[in-house]
Amino acid sequence: MVSVTSDPANPASVTVDRAIGLDDLPLRPDLRGQKPYGAPQMPVPVALNVNENTHPVPDEVADDIADAVARVLRDVNRYPDREFTELRQGFADYLGHGLAPEQIWAGNGSNEVLQHVLQAFGGPGRTAFGFAPTYSMYSLIARGVGSEWIAGTRGPGFAIDADDAARQVADARPDIVFLCSPNNPTGTPLSLDVIEAVYDATDGIVIVDEAYWEFAPREEQSALTLLEGRPRLAVSRTMSKAFAFAGARVGYLAADPAFIDALRLVRLPYHLSALTQAAATAALRHADTMLHTVEEIVEQRNRMSATLEALGYTVYPSWTNFVLFGGVADPARTWELLRERGILVRDIGIPGHLRVTAGTEEETTAFLEALAEIGN
Repeated sequence: MVSVTSDPANPASVTVDRAIGLDDLPLRPDLRGQKPYGAPQMPVPVALNVNENTHPVPDEVADDIADAVARVLRDVNRYPDREFTELRQGFADYLGHGLAPEQIWAGNGSNEVLQHVLQAFGGPGRTAFGFAPTYSMYSLIARGVGSEWIAGTRGPGFAIDADDAARQVADARPDIVFLCSPNNPTGTPLSLDVIEAVYDATDGIVIVDEAYWEFAPREEQSALTLLEGRPRLAVSRTMSKAFAFAGARVGYLAADPAFIDALRLVRLPYHLSALTQAAATAALRHADTMLHTVEEIVEQRNRMSATLEALGYTVYPSWTNFVLFGGVADPARTWELLRERGILVRDIGIPGHLRVTAGTEEETTAFLEALAEIGN
């Protein structure tokens, strides 16, 4: 029960007394004791903790998006295109590899897309598997639909060996396997032979999460090249990173048309608003402009890696827009000292490590200078 009282002498003053807590509610037993996903959100000058694209959307792109949304507003009294036809065509064109719109799915961020996959192929009595450490939302989404989460292991430097990965998956016999390529929070690349080996080792669904793929070396091949003839394989992407679209919440997935049909069974009606569809479609028209920003981020990432190594930290190879570095004597203390200087990084729970997003040149400089000043 919630008790609300007011002070007669001060009618504007209201006190809310919460008489119950979460443990008093009839929460599902498997959700008790779980922690929600979240990272600190603080008003600091340099926020480099959640792997956002810290570059603002270029004016010409923002103007086109605003115009597209304005046009759609005239008909916002009507439900949006349930099949988001134009947006699916835009994603198919952007991804290439001969993909057709029928092979594309989208949602309000890649997390919703992954949730659709778990709702369709997971659930009570089923299991989901990933190689730890990896993106923490995988286990949260899996548990959210009632699936059991199984954590596999990585080798030295957080790498995954194809034979070892296939053995672990064959032993676990999961219904769904998550492969983060490149991996979050470590930045580790994932070779295609690992994906092939894992796919062959299971009869379940294999999801390759390429949220950071645009930051990988241009000569490398995406898991999209493996989709042909593999109906249980899906490759997910996001517009949050390369397209600086984190606030718009748009993620998408490519797979066999039958796989896409399965996701229709669990999506909410009209789950992508007309405004979201218009904004994302407009942004895709400027892919070349946005990918130029990616090149700037990669430059700062590489600069950050080199400087961290020069400062004596252990730096891991990264194909993403962030860097994981070890050799931090006291991560909590270093995190706090950086925060006091107006800089947010991420303590991801790996002992002796911190993770930092590659920002603009000015943001990267601020971080590196502050860390050098703090020492270890």
